[in-house]
Amino acid sequence: MGTTKVAVSLETQTLREVDRLVREGRFPSRSRAIQMALAEMTARHKRRRLVEELAKLEPRKERALAEEFFTGEVPWPEY
Repeated sequence: MGTTKVAVSLETQTLREVDRLVREGRFPSRSRAIQMALAEMTARHKRRRLVEELAKLEPRKERALAEEFFTGEVPWPEY
């Protein structure tokens, strides 16, 4: 995947922490540390959205729909 340079503003203390992590060898560079932090944040956001959508499902309705297929009341869809 390609990368694009962007300019960001960070609080001084946050940048100090990033620099400390780089010095300790936990990340090879500032850029990589920030890339990984953003990747983790976006992955967490996607998981949270999935959980929110799953919470909207009504288990009784979902079970009833699934059981309709097993009892033969509704034919399996054509593929």
